[in-house]
Amino acid sequence: MIVVMPLSSTAAPLQEKAIFAGGCFWCMEAPFDKLNGVISVESGYTGGTVKNPTYEQVSSGGTGHAEAVQITYDPSKISYKSLLGVFWHNIDPTVKDRQFCDTGHQYRSAIFYQGEEQRKAALESKSALEKNKRFKGTVQTEIAQAGVFYPAEEYHQHYYKKNPLRYKYYRTSCGRDRKLKELWGDAAGR
Repeated sequence: MIVVMPLSSTAAPLQEKAIFAGGCFWCMEAPFDKLNGVISVESGYTGGTVKNPTYEQVSSGGTGHAEAVQITYDPSKISYKSLLGVFWHNIDPTVKDRQFCDTGHQYRSAIFYQGEEQRKAALESKSALEKNKRFKGTVQTEIAQAGVFYPAEEYHQHYYKKNPLRYKYYRTSCGRDRKLKELWGDAAGR
């Protein structure tokens, strides 16, 4: 005899992950944190060769990792394509190995896909951006298969909430919002 159990109304939400690199990970947390359907946003390192890298190792540029955010989300509430839209509007896709005042391969912009569906969506979104010809230069954002994601040290997690004055000073002095407005106009992320 087969027993069919009713679905519980307290079942955990569906969860998928997305990984994006857009320069300083402090500045990439807030845009995703506030989205309906995003369960968590974690700063960390991915795309490199050293196991369990530290901030000092990554920021010195010797590990191959990028500062990135890993987003856990409920795909029944927000799509991966919507997350891609938020990502693009929070970076400068026209530069290689830097974002705003941060320079080096560790500050590159990248989409680290997990699975064929994410890969296709990432490539389609990049292609659409290139066809739109919004920018003078070419789109430099890397699209690569996700590897191991290493969470950053605790003091980096949700830095914008823990240290709002320092965060705002960094973001302003780095010229991030000014450049985003120049690139994206009213669609610029924050």
